Parts: sequence; C-alpha cells; structure tokens
Amino acid sequence: MNTNGIGNAYAAQAAQSAAKTKETGKTTKTFGQKEVGNPQLSEKAQKYYDQLKKKFSNMDFILVSADKKEEAQANLSQYASNKSLVVLIDDEKIEKMAEDEAYREKYEGILRGATTQFAQMEKDLGSNADSVKAFGMSFDDNGNASFFAVVDKSLAAQKKRIEEKAAQKAEDKKKADKQEKKERAEEKNSDNVTVTASSWDELLKKINDTITMAQSDGVRTQEETWVGQKFDYSI
Repeated sequence: MNTNGIGNAYAAQAAQSAAKTKETGKTTKTFGQKEVGNPQLSEKAQKYYDQLKKKFSNMDFILVSADKKEEAQANLSQYASNKSLVVLIDDEKIEKMAEDEAYREKYEGILRGATTQFAQMEKDLGSNADSVKAFGMSFDDNGNASFFAVVDKSLAAQKKRIEEKAAQKAEDKKKADKQEKKERAEEKNSDNVTVTASSWDELLKKINDTITMAQSDGVRTQEETWVGQKFDYSI
C-alpha cells in the first residue's frame, strides 16, 4: 500500500480546509459527524453543536448544509434510524443558535417537547410500532417543526397474516408455516413509505392509516390490489 500517497491526500485535504477556514471563518465537516452536503460551522457553532448533541443524546442529529435542505427533505427515509429520533438541522440554524440565546431556547424547547412526544407516540401506536422503521423531525426556516415516520408496509401485512394464522387449528399449522416461508421470500424487499405531518397527532393518524391500508392489501388477492389506491402522504 502506498502510504505516502494517502498521507499526501490527507495533507492536501487539510490544506484546503485551512484555506477555507481562513476565508470564511468556518470549519469544514468534522469526520464522524453525520452530514448531508458539506455543512460548515464556526468554531463557536461547532462547540455548541457538540454540546447540543450531548444534551439530547437520545436523538440522532444530522447536520445539513444550507444548499442541501430541500434535497434532505425530499429524501427523509435515507437518514432514518431505528434506534432514536432523527433530527435534521442545517448549519445556518446551528450558527444562529450558538449566537442568539432566544433563538436557541426556542429550538431546544421544541427538542425537549419532542423527547416526550416521541415516547408517547410509541405507546400510542401499540403493536403498530413494530411496523415503523424510524421516526424523525426537521425544521423549516420559520422555526416550524415537521415530523416523519418510515413505515414498512410489508411488515404490517405480514403481521396481519401471522395473527390470522395463529388462530388456525393445530392441524393446519404445518401448512401455514410452509406458506409463510413462501410469503417471506416474496417480501425480501421492504415496501417503505415515508409519511410526514406538522404535528405528532397527525403523524400518529397517518401511520395507523398506512398500516391499516397495508394490512388490508395484504389479505386481498393480487388482482384486487391492482385497483388504483391513492393516499395523501403530504403535510
């Protein structure tokens, strides 16, 4: 392996970062930081961002560059995490939060509320929570939060069939198990749907509606599912 080549590449990257920092007063991306685009933060903002992530350690923060905000919003499911609530926030907001105490408190207040609402959401969903692969939130330029969830419709449909098969008589169990293996093989590829909403209550309703629809489709014939079905997932 040509270690000199690797060293030179890192040296060139460091030189470019230093030049960019000198020009704008901001640092370039920090390795290990989850990002979309090439977000840049001043030293003060980077320090605050590190503190913010520690304060809300139960959340999965993703920093978005200003020029990638629309792209990130259009591809929410790509940034989803099934371990914690995903928070997409752009570098401009972090800069302002680091400088403006009132602005900072506004956004941190929303995050604190989301912690409670997220826990309640999982309780309210009950068994339907198993069909949700991820939850997340983002902010617009007016400080309004929006929420999203990634629902795996194939899991919802499969769960419905499992429940129905569990009610079958013992002598049908072997036949049911064989059929279930076939269905699982057909559903190797997840059928993900991202639902978005302007409130947690609205998100809860849309998740339940999506799962109900998926379960209904899952017990219909293939010909029946060809009939056009439309659902509005917009905010």
